[in-house]
Amino acid sequence: MLRKLSCSVLAFAAFAGTAQAQTEIQWWHAMGGELGAKLEEIVAGYNASQSDYKVVPTYKGTYAETMTAAIAAFRAGEQPDVVQVFEVGTGTMMAAQGAVYPVYKLMEDMGADFDPKGFLPAVVGYYTDTEGNMLSMPFNSSTPILYYNKDVFAKAGLDPEKAPATWAELEADAKQIMASGAAKCGFTTGWISWVQLENLSAWHNQPIGTEENGFGGLDAELTVNGPVQVKHWENLARWQKEGIFQYGGPGGGADAAPKFYAQECAIYMNSSASRAGVIANAKDFTVGYGMLPYYDDVEGAPQNSIIGGATLWVLQGKENDHYKAVADFFHYLSSPEVQADWHQFSGYLPITQAAYDLSKEQGYYDANPGAETGLKQITLNAPTANSKGLRFGNYVQIRDVIDEEFQRLLSGEVDAKTALDSVVTRGNALIRDFEAANK
Repeated sequence: MLRKLSCSVLAFAAFAGTAQAQTEIQWWHAMGGELGAKLEEIVAGYNASQSDYKVVPTYKGTYAETMTAAIAAFRAGEQPDVVQVFEVGTGTMMAAQGAVYPVYKLMEDMGADFDPKGFLPAVVGYYTDTEGNMLSMPFNSSTPILYYNKDVFAKAGLDPEKAPATWAELEADAKQIMASGAAKCGFTTGWISWVQLENLSAWHNQPIGTEENGFGGLDAELTVNGPVQVKHWENLARWQKEGIFQYGGPGGGADAAPKFYAQECAIYMNSSASRAGVIANAKDFTVGYGMLPYYDDVEGAPQNSIIGGATLWVLQGKENDHYKAVADFFHYLSSPEVQADWHQFSGYLPITQAAYDLSKEQGYYDANPGAETGLKQITLNAPTANSKGLRFGNYVQIRDVIDEEFQRLLSGEVDAKTALDSVVTRGNALIRDFEAANK
């Protein structure tokens, strides 16, 4: 009996020693609901795949709340190992001197199996420095696309298999739809800032700001008041008066999707990652998909769209074994199988060519029409300095400015040129504040 007890004690001690040796890393994220549940599933799969490391995911609220919590925790010396930060927080993270462990350096230092050339350029370009080094690990990336009601198009006598490719075609289709009585309005949109200004600019190869849209330094300035942007906002204001366009509200445009689901508006522009939600809510009609419209009189259009979503940033101040764990987890997270599964479940873009190829091999795009639209659009052409993305300090606040000026435009208080001039003036003041605080 004594011998059996001793063996049991030794076995327990060995188990306890193994458990204690396991390195635990903290991942703060902003994925709630079904996406959060899928994230937990991915982490559980990683934890079960090996015994050296354990990832502990913690939901911290919205993107802004998560980033703010991580910054506060870093200042208190209680930071997580990894934090999920949305794309417009990139400039803030880059400027946090001594707080960030760049992913390319992490993977190199830890001797991890890591090939940056395997990632889709249009995805990782947003998160690289001017020398092309990856600063954070892409996780959930999306781009805006066009959704349309095939049934409404058919009722209006339009080809239900043909999405409008240009803004001129969209205007003509909208007028025909409204004249036929098939729908009350032509189109609505989420995210005026992201879709109808930032992506509009990149799609037409127009600069969003100086210094390669802010990639070149903190002293960049906004330039979104050029002729193409002014023309588009003039059109949006005119289309709103004519009923062709219906404003969906500030920020993400919470009122836009319901207008599309209720078949009030025939066309809806928003994230490619909205696909699952659009399908789930479009219960009484068939959804079609298309790339964003472009102005065919603008040379170089269409170019490529830019991404939204978030990446994973690694924070400094941890022991080396933590960084070995993070590097190992990132290797797992970027594997074709994990990425293809996440892409197919969520609607976010696959971050690697291998995950994209695997999804093709699995027949996902054949079985799910429209799921490849965002990928084709974002990879339509190699990104230029104008279409790589944007990186400005205080850009979360700048998006609020964009919404405010757009609402002034729609109310008739200002014209498009004045509204966009004000975006530039007010936005540049916020960028200067950020520059002064981070010198």
